Amino acid sequence: MQDFICGGRYVLSGFALISRPGIRRYVCIPLAVNFCLFAVAIVLGAQQVERFISWLTASWAWTEWLAWLLWPLFGFIALVIVFFCFSMIANLIAAPFNGMLSAAVETCLTAGASHPPAHPAQLAAGLASEIIRAIRSEAGKCVYFISRAVLLLLLFLIPVLGQTAAPLLWLLLAAWMLSLEYLDYPLGNRGKTFAEIRQIAASRRPLLMGFGSAVMSLTVIPVVNFIAMPVAVAAATRLSLENISGKPACQRVTPSHGREVN
Repeated sequence: MQDFICGGRYVLSGFALISRPGIRRYVCIPLAVNFCLFAVAIVLGAQQVERFISWLTASWAWTEWLAWLLWPLFGFIALVIVFFCFSMIANLIAAPFNGMLSAAVETCLTAGASHPPAHPAQLAAGLASEIIRAIRSEAGKCVYFISRAVLLLLLFLIPVLGQTAAPLLWLLLAAWMLSLEYLDYPLGNRGKTFAEIRQIAASRRPLLMGFGSAVMSLTVIPVVNFIAMPVAVAAATRLSLENISGKPACQRVTPSHGREVN
């Protein structure tokens, strides 16, 4: 249970990590692009609504009162689309930046270490090879997830058991997949394959389940879910440094000299 709670604490530390100098750019750039895309889409949508209202009132003057109904309706639809689609689009836009974000966090946390990690600029220079590695990793994750999701879906068909155990097992699978998803960035930067990452995660399963559960909680909180991805990437990077490298869990790491005892 202590490891499970510790995994959740790492996610909370991600908020502070993404606000540090040298790291913010990898968070702000994809978010700014995402906001711009949604702003342009909303402006274009508003122009189309205005044209429709102008055409409607020009053809039938008695429909002018509909403008008071259509504009609030458009605003409501726009808010719903932003709420449900923002995170999904943000994930697609931010994906190429996540490896660089992880490298930037690791550089910040291990500054002065004898074996510093690859600098984000080095990862950017090899972006083509990184994209190929990411595609292979994502394919492996999809196969891994689908093979287990199908079994859980079949479990839902079993009376009683499907209504009791299946929902809990589905939440556990989601938490586990989120931990593997974000652990892939720091370990992928070090050349680990998805199969190797699974083996590493299995050795610290309670810690990773706590981490994945906390990330899953962030994704369902309005507004907070906008930055859930960079927070999780930063937190997973710190978690991998402090645990997979063999250091005690929840040991703090400072950017000045790489280590700090409890």
